[in-house]
Amino acid sequence: METIGNTPGHDETGPAEPRPKTEEENIQTRRRTVVYIEDEPGMIELMDLILRRHGLEFIGATDGEAGLQAIRRAKPDIVLLDLMLPGMDGWEVYRQIRADADLRDTPVAVVTARSSPIDKVLALHIARVQEYITKPFSLHELTDSLARYVGPLD
Repeated sequence: METIGNTPGHDETGPAEPRPKTEEENIQTRRRTVVYIEDEPGMIELMDLILRRHGLEFIGATDGEAGLQAIRRAKPDIVLLDLMLPGMDGWEVYRQIRADADLRDTPVAVVTARSSPIDKVLALHIARVQEYITKPFSLHELTDSLARYVGPLD
């Protein structure tokens, strides 16, 4: 039974209009998803544990092809991408992300053991990945990088 009158949330014309959500409320209520493409199952498990504790949806993939399928399906907020993968390497995955009209604007953070300055310069300034995280990484470095793309972490 609908009640019209002086009940809270209603006026004589019907339900009150909801107040618009703030930007922070929108960030907190939307699904925030990360896809991590990494060939080491232990790293995927660790990342899953870390990211879920911070309120993020997590999808792990152990090779490039499975990773691309996960990205196409989930449309994540950010992709964490290892470069040294079996079969299709990380650079080929990145090239395919950028070549796909539906995915090309997806932020990509390279997560790699390649720590030389030239690798970082090539990734950030030539390939134009959004982030370059060197393994082993600190939790602070990881969460700071992710927060730039998914908003504040829990």
